[in-house]
Amino acid sequence: MRWIDVMAAAVAAATLSACGIYGRYERPDTGLGTLLRSELAADSTASVGEMGWREVFTDTLLQALIAEGLANNADLATARLKTVEASATLAAARKALLPSASLAATGTLSSHDGAKAQQTYSVGPEVSWEVDIFGKLTNEKRIQAATLEESMAYEQAVQTELVATIACDYYMLLMYDGQAGITRQTIRSWGEYIATQQSLMRAGQASRADVSQAEASKLAAEATLESLLQQAFELENSLSALVGRAPGPIARSDIDSQRLPDALAGGVDIATLAARPDVRQAEARLKQAFYSTNKARADFYPTVTLSGSAGWTNSGGAAIANPGAWLLQAVGSLVQPLFSQGRLKAGLQVAKAQQEEAVVAFRQSLLDAGTEVNNAMAAWQTLNRKVELQERQVGALRQAVSDTEATMRHGSANYLQVVVARQSLLQAQLDALADSYSRMESVVTLYKALGGGCR
Repeated sequence: MRWIDVMAAAVAAATLSACGIYGRYERPDTGLGTLLRSELAADSTASVGEMGWREVFTDTLLQALIAEGLANNADLATARLKTVEASATLAAARKALLPSASLAATGTLSSHDGAKAQQTYSVGPEVSWEVDIFGKLTNEKRIQAATLEESMAYEQAVQTELVATIACDYYMLLMYDGQAGITRQTIRSWGEYIATQQSLMRAGQASRADVSQAEASKLAAEATLESLLQQAFELENSLSALVGRAPGPIARSDIDSQRLPDALAGGVDIATLAARPDVRQAEARLKQAFYSTNKARADFYPTVTLSGSAGWTNSGGAAIANPGAWLLQAVGSLVQPLFSQGRLKAGLQVAKAQQEEAVVAFRQSLLDAGTEVNNAMAAWQTLNRKVELQERQVGALRQAVSDTEATMRHGSANYLQVVVARQSLLQAQLDALADSYSRMESVVTLYKALGGGCR
């Protein structure tokens, strides 16, 4: 029987037993359904995770900052380069399935026992092809494809985090501006009170202690203002670095002009959460583990390689000037592992265990994602109600200040009562401002939790 017949018989026999090495990945059943708690049912069918960042963050100055960050941020640029690297590795794995060709030229000069030296040469192309009968190369290609998916998911994760961070920092700057404005109102209020107390003290109707206490309160408010300005200054520098520019002021609007989506839905079934970058990364790692298991099975089977060459030779010692005759050669090889079964079995066991670990990690990533979405949705809904209550409280306190000032003008109340009413109003305004920021932050958190930031 010719060698090629032996090889064909061996390959056919091994093929019959090589089950499962070409299996394609299918998402496992995690046993999870809708992960959104029933009491958080959204009032819209449009998920914020499907909205582009320009649809969620409508402030044009914020949009310009985000666009600048997406273009210049160093971490995002690095993530994009890692995706390029993974893409190149996948291209190499695909080409491994094709024959490889090279041009080879050899020459020898030999002499035996003082005889005249003989010169030989051969030159021509050589072709080699590993026939992927048992899926080793195919599974390696699929592993690299999953690695590319992981890199792309990582890039999206960095982009999502960048968009969210820029938005949160921008909103925090607006909060600092609002707090600074309210603090300035407080300082002016104390200044008016001090002037009144000084007049009363000169008339013998107030003590020096009252004036000193008011002055101390005014100085405390001025110190608070300085701290707010310093925090805003530092945040401007941090945000500048984040978007890839030198430290400097950040152009911005004000917190009252922000317009957020009226209704944010949180449809959080498995299909929705699977679009999250971290879940996509977990599933990509599961795919890698699945195909690594297939590859570990394929390692038990032979490696079949076909090679050939064609060219010219000087026919075993004729003069080099004579091009000689054609040289044609074809070689087939089959390599079957014999004494490494223990190592291969251990490798397969390791691959199976790692695949099971990846399944557990994928399921847990879905649970973690569902928890984050539920928390973000609850925070957004709670803060919506809280902001509405705060606005009503501020309105009531404004009316109280107006009534107290009117009463004082008619002599039924003293100036201290007016100051107390103003202080209550200012504190309520500060609380309302903090809640407004928290509400905007909850929108960013929900957007991020649903895998936004990719458009």
